[in-house]
Amino acid sequence: MIKFDFDAQDYPYPSKRHVVYAKNGMACAGNPTAASIGLQTLMKGGNAVDAAIAMASAYPVVEPTGNGIGADCFAIVWYKGKLYGINGSGPAPKANSVAALKARGYDKIPSYGVEPINVPGAVGAWMALHERFGSMPLEDVMAPAISYAENGYPVSPNVSRLWEEAWQIYGKYKDRPEFQGLFDTFMDKGTWYRPGEIFRAPDHAKTLRLIAETKGEAFYRGELAEKMDAFFKKHNGFLTKEDLAAYKPEWVEPISVNYHGYDVWELPPNGHGITVLMALQILKGFELGERDCADTMHKQIEAMKLAMSDTAAHVAEPSYMRVTVDELLSERYAADRRALIGEEAIMPSAGDPKYHSTIYFCCADGEGNMVSFIQSNFRGFGSGIVIPGTGIALNDRAENFKFDENHPNALLGGKRPYHTIIPGFLTKDGEPVGPFGIMGGFMQPQAHVQVVQNMIDWHLNPQQALDAPRWQWVGGKNVEVEQDTPNHVIRLLQRRGHNIIVQPDPYHMGRGQMILRNSEGVLCGATEKRTDGQIMAY
Repeated sequence: MIKFDFDAQDYPYPSKRHVVYAKNGMACAGNPTAASIGLQTLMKGGNAVDAAIAMASAYPVVEPTGNGIGADCFAIVWYKGKLYGINGSGPAPKANSVAALKARGYDKIPSYGVEPINVPGAVGAWMALHERFGSMPLEDVMAPAISYAENGYPVSPNVSRLWEEAWQIYGKYKDRPEFQGLFDTFMDKGTWYRPGEIFRAPDHAKTLRLIAETKGEAFYRGELAEKMDAFFKKHNGFLTKEDLAAYKPEWVEPISVNYHGYDVWELPPNGHGITVLMALQILKGFELGERDCADTMHKQIEAMKLAMSDTAAHVAEPSYMRVTVDELLSERYAADRRALIGEEAIMPSAGDPKYHSTIYFCCADGEGNMVSFIQSNFRGFGSGIVIPGTGIALNDRAENFKFDENHPNALLGGKRPYHTIIPGFLTKDGEPVGPFGIMGGFMQPQAHVQVVQNMIDWHLNPQQALDAPRWQWVGGKNVEVEQDTPNHVIRLLQRRGHNIIVQPDPYHMGRGQMILRNSEGVLCGATEKRTDGQIMAY
């Protein structure tokens, strides 16, 4: 196993937080209440998977601004010496399609309402993970989530800020009957929840208890499925109880590339974790200098632009993709894409490799098991649709489809979309190093690459790697950078043709967590400065 060598004490951007070490168990989350739930579960004798399910089922209660009971999720699990992946994303309802939306007068996929909702997959993934790896009764695992829903919890500052933003966005729908559940559940005060105010979610408690008692059957084939079906019939939606009954999460084999001696693992499409691996394949062919210099950042940005252009063009439900994972990750294709990177910023386009506000957390137990877990509606409170009396806030994930019937990622019933949420994992020489992840939509693969390089290339410790200044390519030659990026680097990047935008709000640059484990079984955890993050350990 790897020893901790990420000890850059002279790093020029000192972190306000320190890494946390522990031996018996650790939960790292962007939400203090969720981290506490993970620790509670571990200290009751649960393993890392039990802790992950406990945190995942609680997150729709304690951070509803980023996910809901009707969300999707993905996870990478290291369990008893083997790496597993689960894809908990749901397909579009059978009746939905580009043609169906055109018939309703749409010229693009809407962001809110009954139309952009896919079959929710998170609950199914929780159940599958528990059935395969859980060590505690499911009712005990989900008990903390139910308790916080019934008794309430004080809202954290970042969640309050996101709630306020959501109020501004969703407030215009308050008079539409299909959105009434949202305002009854999350806007019941007539405004957003301020930091420290107590939020109670009795409908969530009833729903979570029913899910725990029936091992998810009530959600996909029972009482809750009937309520969802009746709601969508009433409001002319696409989702049906038949769509729900047909859903099953998919166990998948994680994919990887070796980057300077470390295997970097992501989940395969329909998610865009492959973007991380494609960018690293390009970057490992360069001799990079110091971290904070224009030449290094230029190469990183250009590699990411090329990788993201490729995934936007090619990644979709695997059976609809016209290229393979192996083709996208081949050394030959990486070399061809690398050759496009010169001294000046380019306008990227997809190549042909065939040659003719999400939540993230991680946890670990004392036995060596570790989980990298991410869960999301897509936008804030998702579609804005909350099934009355249940607390089930439904995703708006269909917005990630293309409104183009000839595109591999075209909206079509029964098909999963290109997905933005990606958990990450590191191994070395076949041994686990640990889980990591950074939420934030299309920032996610960009942050993964930067954090991985921070540790492997520049030997930053996990906390420094997460806190270091970030950049984000946002299209064309436009690149956002954080305020603490050195000014001389910004000037030199501008001379290379990049349009640099200094982003004053750090929340746009993602929010992540990480746990590493050494050969003695010592856990090293970090949660970054851009969130209300908390590390709970013993």
